[in-house]
Amino acid sequence: MRKFFQEIKADLKFKTAGPGQKLSEPSRAPREKAKAEAAPKPRRAPTDEAQRAAAAALARLELKPKAKAPCSSQDAIKSQVRKELMAEAAASEKRLSVEEEEEEGAAAPSVSGIYFICPLTGAIVRKDQKEKQLREAIQAYSSVDPVAASIMEIQTFNKDRDKVRACVETMAKYLDNIYLHPEEEKYRKIKLQNKVFQERISCLEGTHKFFQAVGFETKTLPVPGQESTEEFYVLKEEMLSRLEELKEHREQLLSSEPVRARLHRQLTVFRPSPAAARFDLPHDFFSLTAEELRREQRLRTEAVEKAAMLRTRAMREKEEQREMRRYNYTLLRVRFPDGYILQGTFYARESVSVLYNFVREALRDDWLPFELLGPGGLKLTDENLAFNECGLVPSALLSLAWDAAVMADVEAAQKEEEEQRCPLRPELLDAAQTLS
Repeated sequence: MRKFFQEIKADLKFKTAGPGQKLSEPSRAPREKAKAEAAPKPRRAPTDEAQRAAAAALARLELKPKAKAPCSSQDAIKSQVRKELMAEAAASEKRLSVEEEEEEGAAAPSVSGIYFICPLTGAIVRKDQKEKQLREAIQAYSSVDPVAASIMEIQTFNKDRDKVRACVETMAKYLDNIYLHPEEEKYRKIKLQNKVFQERISCLEGTHKFFQAVGFETKTLPVPGQESTEEFYVLKEEMLSRLEELKEHREQLLSSEPVRARLHRQLTVFRPSPAAARFDLPHDFFSLTAEELRREQRLRTEAVEKAAMLRTRAMREKEEQREMRRYNYTLLRVRFPDGYILQGTFYARESVSVLYNFVREALRDDWLPFELLGPGGLKLTDENLAFNECGLVPSALLSLAWDAAVMADVEAAQKEEEEQRCPLRPELLDAAQTLS
């Protein structure tokens, strides 16, 4: 059957091939078409029904949403980045508004700030007013003892301890030379433009006040071998009869220490409260601002989550210790077995022994033996460790545990006397507050 159809196709192809041509004859031009193409017939006008159908189709096309033109990969990336930025900005605004609401509705801080006690006046001032208070107190003390006040300035307001040490030693040497060689005039004069004097003494605060207070006066004297004059400190003549005073000033200068404001513990007693473990610390407890600390905390949390599996235990402990050293202060609470809470402010680098002494001073009977337990019930047995080494920064709630045998005897004695007493001093209990 297939062969039959192939023969029919070949016959039709042969019939449509046109007239033949001998191989010896020249080629002929293709035969022109015998007939011109027929002219197209005029189209008939569409019927009313066809026109109505076409109008309906056009209306449907107009109502149909147009397809979006395909965009390039760069456009898609830019669009995605723009969306992510907008989402991040919206999330940031939301976080900011939440933080503002939290700050507005936050409870009062556990303490109002860090305070210090001026050792000269006993005044209690905030941390940012500490240096101003010390300066005013030392200046006021200069009317009482100008030598001591000038030494306080040298030791307190010059922060570079190496420079202070070199300055004090040089000044002591000047006084020592006068005391040992009172007949030598050259030792009683100090050239103010001398290189050693300029580099070691003149550049520090309080030094000129010291020389004036111990009996030197400024004089302009001629320089031997030169026509010009220069300024000198010259010891007054009457001081030669008071050389023992110079020796005392020298010893006072060498044995002096900086005047340090004492950290105010802000000792507070709270009644039993379920909110003992909640701390609201003011900004004074941190070296960074609150916003910087929040941002750094977020970044650190993200970094820790990403690298948690890549760090060894030693690396994590080292990083934790480094973070603990960031804090300068810590707020500690000690909860007694009866629920009362003792609170105080400490330096983060103070030792645990300071806390033990702080608790003993608050007890009615300071001889009662006790132990302090950190978060998680860990006993603080090594009193030489610092608070930041124990993880007790920037705040912590500790528990106090009495010696069982001793407390049994105490309770038995109180039972005989029909008196159950709180171990804290009465004046502290009278001032106890409610922890909110």
